[in-house]
Amino acid sequence: QVRLVESGGGLVQPGGSLRLSCAASGFIFSIATMSWYRQAPGKARELVATITGGSTNYTDSVKGRFTISKDNAKSTVYLQMNSLKPEDTAVYYCNAKAPLRRGVEYWGQGTQVTVSS
Repeated sequence: QVRLVESGGGLVQPGGSLRLSCAASGFIFSIATMSWYRQAPGKARELVATITGGSTNYTDSVKGRFTISKDNAKSTVYLQMNSLKPEDTAVYYCNAKAPLRRGVEYWGQGTQVTVSS
């Protein structure tokens, strides 16, 4: 029943931009904490950005370049990625913390972002 479906990934040159989308269903999206994670080959999965309530948080490597936002009416969370670098190459995953079930979280299937010239 719970679904998180990412889209918007692809191949882009360094310095370019992409906007990822995550369409959510099956839980109370408006009060859930939503995050984007990424995992590059040979590296651990890392938290990229989080939006909860009216606040956002970013890992240092993407600050000033990435922006997380959400549209409650569309139950969709976005990740706008600008000034992309090769080290941003990874599979990006959408994550939701179940708002009324402590310790429960949901994951999307991931979308590939490749930054290469």
